[in-house]
Amino acid sequence: VQLQASGGGLVQAGGSLRLSCAASGGTFGPYAMGWFRQAPGKEREFVAVISWGSGSAYYQDSVKGRFTISRDNAKNTVYLQMNSLKPEDTAVYYCTAGKIISDSASSYGHWGQGTQVTVSS
Repeated sequence: VQLQASGGGLVQAGGSLRLSCAASGGTFGPYAMGWFRQAPGKEREFVAVISWGSGSAYYQDSVKGRFTISRDNAKNTVYLQMNSLKPEDTAVYYCTAGKIISDSASSYGHWGQGTQVTVSS
């Protein structure tokens, strides 16, 4: 499975962005799909994940209530709607696919190339 992330950019604090991740080259299911992010000098951290079947979603505490992950299985695409963005959300965002729901990067075997999100204060 190949993953292609898009939708990053520069936005002011309080603004919104929607990231997309399109999967190709294989079956989209029953993969869980997730987003991680990595800021300069920091480790890659979990942001959100959504299950294949029920669409259950899980979030890092710092993004709860601001970010929403969703998926369109017919389009093999997962989205991350990011509202009320803060400067500390600045990072490269990576989409990922894996066989289990997890907040650990090591649980995922497929990664997109990353898309830069920059939030100015």
